[in-house]
Amino acid sequence: MKHWVENIADSLTKRDVKKHVIASGTSISGSIHIGNSCDVFIASAVTKALKNTGTPAEVIWIADDYDPLRKVPYPLPESYEKYLGVSYAHIPCPEGCCTNFVEHFEKPFLDTLEDFEISLKIYSGEKMYIEGIYNDYVRISLEKALEIREIFNQYRENPLSDDWLPYNPICEECGRINTTFAYGYDGDMVHYRCECGHEGSMDIKSGRGKLTWRVEWAARWKILKITCEPFGKDHAASGGSYDVSSIISNEIFDYLSPYPVPYEWITLKGDAMSKSKGVFFTPGQWLEIGAPETLNYFIFRSKPLKHKDFNPQMPFLDFIDQYDRIERIYYGAEEPASQKEEEKVRKIYEISQIELKDRIPFQASYRFMTVAYQIAGGDINRVFKILKKNSQLPDYMENLVYEDLSSDELNQLEMRMNHVKNWLDKYAPQFVKFHVMKTIPELPLGEDQTHFLLKLADILEKKDHTAEELHDEMYNLLRELDMKPQKAFQAIYKTIIGKKHGPRAASFVLSLDKDFVIKRFRKEM
Repeated sequence: MKHWVENIADSLTKRDVKKHVIASGTSISGSIHIGNSCDVFIASAVTKALKNTGTPAEVIWIADDYDPLRKVPYPLPESYEKYLGVSYAHIPCPEGCCTNFVEHFEKPFLDTLEDFEISLKIYSGEKMYIEGIYNDYVRISLEKALEIREIFNQYRENPLSDDWLPYNPICEECGRINTTFAYGYDGDMVHYRCECGHEGSMDIKSGRGKLTWRVEWAARWKILKITCEPFGKDHAASGGSYDVSSIISNEIFDYLSPYPVPYEWITLKGDAMSKSKGVFFTPGQWLEIGAPETLNYFIFRSKPLKHKDFNPQMPFLDFIDQYDRIERIYYGAEEPASQKEEEKVRKIYEISQIELKDRIPFQASYRFMTVAYQIAGGDINRVFKILKKNSQLPDYMENLVYEDLSSDELNQLEMRMNHVKNWLDKYAPQFVKFHVMKTIPELPLGEDQTHFLLKLADILEKKDHTAEELHDEMYNLLRELDMKPQKAFQAIYKTIIGKKHGPRAASFVLSLDKDFVIKRFRKEM
């Protein structure tokens, strides 16, 4: 069984090229999120798979920074509406921290790629025009404008006008690029009119203009010798960008169009991601709550056109549980449901890893650590003790103390603890959050609840328990007192955290200092 990334790599090896160039590209219209950066992760994985077969390959990233601003992205002020229609590269940085709008949104994304060990050859759309890289392709496009119009018109209800040219100059008057209409040319001089009322001419060698998108896409395939490119499903629609650009690539520029890898959009809690509405989740935000391998797993656990929804709240705990499970299966620490599942899991896990380890990395339950962290007040030594007390550590750590941890194990524990802290701070619902009260909360308890707590204190005083043993003892006590679990456990939570609900009772009680719990249940402190 092969992963779909490996299948793409196998298909590419059949092409007669010296080196494969896997392209990715992003429109710098605001924050770069896990939805519109998917092509970067896919392109990197395909490149890695090709290299594993001994095939020369590199991954490139084109910043579409010469496109016009169409909507003001969150959280920019309404005052930025004056830049609508202006190329991103010509818009100032909103906070004055970077050279311009592009760097402000591009830099945080590129910085996070270091954590994923993704190495890209980076191109700027603006610089490619200014440096004259597109010049010959602009000339060809102007000369073959009639043929290009005919290709476009095959897929249009309303045909383009006879004087339409596949080029948009930047207006010298208003500075916009999406309001100009090029209607004629003389050598390298393109004549245009703008919706602002200005008419003028522009030398293509100045770089102050760009090819229309579908022509530009085809041109850069040949310029950069691109052999494969992932892209959002909107470009893959019948008669859409990829179909039209492929015809232009083949018939106008005499270049075989790249192997396409369309992918489905990622939604956020069921909603389409939108930079202008502030509905997005960036790779940087992901790294605050999860390891880079977990984002890889999110992308590569299913085929690219399968719907993916991300929710950083409670469903994220289920997601991390799933990741931890496939890691245990991969290293033989847990049995798979079937041989087929094992084969599938192994491939997904391998593709998701930045570097495969010889042994299973130290795992501490993310879900359990949301409780341990709050009880321990962020003290990593106490967190480790709570994990150990509740049998949440691997078997080989059974007799270890915190000081025995290797540097790798300590780093993994610290990283997960920091992820848990950030998740609690930013995404955890209120019912998950708690803190241990220093004094007995003034919440009423029934006589039966008070009696239950006194009996439970006696049980705790007699011996040390595992979480499973204490769970059984608690239910034996409930049967003895003919008491419902909900009412009994409410007494525990009210007494310790001043709430009616809390974590799993047995593990919660066991995670606290034993003397403290006994005294609190007896109302001695």
